[in-house]
Amino acid sequence: MRIKILRQQSPSTEPYWETFRVDDIPKDMTVAGLLEHINYNDDIADENGRKTTRIGWECSCLQGSCGACAMVINDIPALACETFIRDIKKDVITIRPLRKFPVVHDLMVDRSGIYENLKKMNMYIGEYHPAKEKDPEKKQKAHDLQYDIAKCLKCGLCLEVCPNYVNGSSFFGAVFANDCYLVSSRNDSKEKAVLKTYDKHFASTCSKSFSCMDVCPVKIRTITAMAEMNRK
Repeated sequence: MRIKILRQQSPSTEPYWETFRVDDIPKDMTVAGLLEHINYNDDIADENGRKTTRIGWECSCLQGSCGACAMVINDIPALACETFIRDIKKDVITIRPLRKFPVVHDLMVDRSGIYENLKKMNMYIGEYHPAKEKDPEKKQKAHDLQYDIAKCLKCGLCLEVCPNYVNGSSFFGAVFANDCYLVSSRNDSKEKAVLKTYDKHFASTCSKSFSCMDVCPVKIRTITAMAEMNRK
């Protein structure tokens, strides 16, 4: 199998494609395992036998819980640790870094903009206020949604596929909208300010393609969070 990777040595250098050939790949191997396999030997060569350097990429948990290995695999934004070779139907695996973030090295990107936007908008829960909802069923539904949103990995996959998100723009994307719901639901004193910033940095620009929900590795119900925010 041929593996084609878009590489870039540093933020100031030009990207270039490099192709590797790996035979007898186990079908139950993930793309993360494949990258580790290519990087395993001291002497790494491309498909033409030319010596090259190890591929730069990030990982931590390797079980879909950290989001560090987010990349674009055969034009689909995904976590490398959750993308299995058996599910790839093509003879060539094409891997590139996320395009909505500055490249640091090869498949490693700088996603600090996600956190900077949250910091600028003071988007943290702070003092916790119990839910005012008295109906047990509604209270449980609200709690379940808050729990789902709290699992967000900040991996950036939702922003990668979003047709409205551009790095550095005033539209902050689904990751921001979900945190708006979480913060406003857990801290009543912040609700008014959160609604204002939600409208400015999300609601007024979102075209509702919901592609963010399709690629989310933890399946956050962004559309439900949006409905709750619109109701407020």
